[in-house]
Amino acid sequence: MSGPVLLVADKDQKIFDLPGYLACGQSGPTVAALFCADLIPLPPGSNLFFLPDRTPLAFNNERNVVQEVKGFSPVAAFIPPGYTQLATAAYVERKGFKILPLFSYAPVAFYRKAFYVPAVRVDTRPNHDITALDRDLLARQIRAFNGTSNRLIKHLADCAWVNSCPNAINFFFGKYECPLPVSPSCNASCLGCISWQKKGSCAATQPRLSFVPSADEIAEVALRHIRAVKDAVVSFGQGCEGEPLMAAGVIKDAIILIRRQTSRGTIHMNTNAGRTRDIADLCRSGLDSIRVSLNSARAEYYQRYYAPRGYAFSDVCASMAEARRQKKFVALNYLVMPGFTDAPDEYAAFSALVRRTGVNMVQWRNLNFDPQVYFRKMRAPVAGLLGMKTVLARMRASFPALRHGYFNVAKGQWRQ
Repeated sequence: MSGPVLLVADKDQKIFDLPGYLACGQSGPTVAALFCADLIPLPPGSNLFFLPDRTPLAFNNERNVVQEVKGFSPVAAFIPPGYTQLATAAYVERKGFKILPLFSYAPVAFYRKAFYVPAVRVDTRPNHDITALDRDLLARQIRAFNGTSNRLIKHLADCAWVNSCPNAINFFFGKYECPLPVSPSCNASCLGCISWQKKGSCAATQPRLSFVPSADEIAEVALRHIRAVKDAVVSFGQGCEGEPLMAAGVIKDAIILIRRQTSRGTIHMNTNAGRTRDIADLCRSGLDSIRVSLNSARAEYYQRYYAPRGYAFSDVCASMAEARRQKKFVALNYLVMPGFTDAPDEYAAFSALVRRTGVNMVQWRNLNFDPQVYFRKMRAPVAGLLGMKTVLARMRASFPALRHGYFNVAKGQWRQ
């Protein structure tokens, strides 16, 4: 069989290929054999998972039909930052299944004597690449701060060492983007929140910040990074916190302290952008750029994923427009779920949003959530899918000035 062959896991969690069955991918309710043209070698830094309580789906070439392959578990890949997957793993949930942990689940196949996944690379920068991480060196870099009283530095040390957060690691190595988490609280209850999950859902992947750092603590971290790194980015709004705008007052004070000492570096915020007045005020105070998270450009499905409290999707759009009015760089953290993101109605709404708000960039990030549970939560009609490659091609053709990628951008590299 020359096509991409199904990979499965047995009861001992050993992974092997299953000749006679072609690997499939899933987009919403649609299951189909993987196209060779969509496949790339499994990127370095990927992780392979077996999916418990689920039965893999495969294409039986002899019978010309998609079928369950019983007695095995599906195998999926969690691909590294910089890659956007084109499909999700294809399987049927068994009775009594539990929701999957907070990862994205790309189908993985055995093809040309190697592992392959359906994905495209959208950003070649190595900002979050920790595959060659020297943990002994990291330990020494962290120990250099043993005498600090700065609670934020201590928190970042835990993020780097215990949770392997790429941005926290970057701070201790003096490169790329440095995180500035500030807010223990949030005004949304996102399905895929990695620092807080309600009882009965999947486990959060990391603990949430438990204090609000002072403006002095924030400024110390930011200034250390800005002075050490060319084209430095320091960013509020990290996975280990809630919504940074909930601490807008201390953020404003910190920005003022930073800008009193240097005009260098990019002061950035990852945000749900639900509080337009705070966005406007912070932009006036020296915030350089924002990245706004969206799972959908349609209010109904945004509401179902984010469950916002005290704001609406219209406020998010107003915040983006306000930041652009103040000539700030605005990126969208667009959470991609094949079968939803590439639905015609979603594409139409998303392209209209980009045109209306004038955003500068789209970061095509994989949505880390159980895909089949996601579709049941969204309750969105799925028909006539465009395919993620078509969505990307149409966006590039329709918006030639729009930047595409995965990571935040320093202001010296902007295209306004």
